[in-house]
Amino acid sequence: MKIVIIEDEPHTASDLANTIIKVEPDAEIIAVLSSGKEALAWFDENDGPDLIFSDIQLGDGLSFKIFDTLRNDTPVIFCTAYDKYALQAFKAAGIGYILKPFTQKTVAEALLKFKQLKNRFTKAVDSYAGFEDKLVAIKKQAAILVFYKDKILPVKLEDIALFYLHNNITHLVTFAKEQYYINETLEEVESIAGNNFYRVNRQYLVQKRAIKDVSKYFGRKLLLNLNTSFTEKITVSKIKANHFLAWLAG
Repeated sequence: MKIVIIEDEPHTASDLANTIIKVEPDAEIIAVLSSGKEALAWFDENDGPDLIFSDIQLGDGLSFKIFDTLRNDTPVIFCTAYDKYALQAFKAAGIGYILKPFTQKTVAEALLKFKQLKNRFTKAVDSYAGFEDKLVAIKKQAAILVFYKDKILPVKLEDIALFYLHNNITHLVTFAKEQYYINETLEEVESIAGNNFYRVNRQYLVQKRAIKDVSKYFGRKLLLNLNTSFTEKITVSKIKANHFLAWLAG
């Protein structure tokens, strides 16, 4: 489990990191960020973690601005000395709200909630594990198996506009505006999708035909304008920008 901590008090950040490791020895703290500016820069250059622990009142403003800018899809456990932000927290991908001073018990309870939510979303996918042989066969036909109610349907790759992650589950959107979830990671989809798809960032794998045009965005990033009804902003970091444009032109 890869975790990022956003906390402007070094002692508190260190204490939280140590508490997380005590409660969850397999956890990996991949970054400790001390401001909104630093957090935005880090997320622009790195793949997102599995979970974020974040203070709310930072030296350069409320951390909610970070998640509004990022259109964050990673679950967040807010850890703060104030209880007045609870409603805003749960609107900002918050799954937990710990009041300081935190303890091993409150951190453990928050991590347990994260695991329970993750398991709840993956159980539906795991229930179809017996279809692995069929999945391989469908792949050979350049199609993906999707789950819709109690049915499993093949969708051709050429009919898919994009794949995206939501709550650690891979979803897809077709050019016909249909949305489904699938029993594969985005990495696995990327390996079979071919050169017509591009992994623009951690959350999105986009087909070339779905891109209407590209415009400049904040921080020298690129903003994709799609010819589908998908409304979330999809950006390409400045590090990937040249490679992406070369793929788009190729």
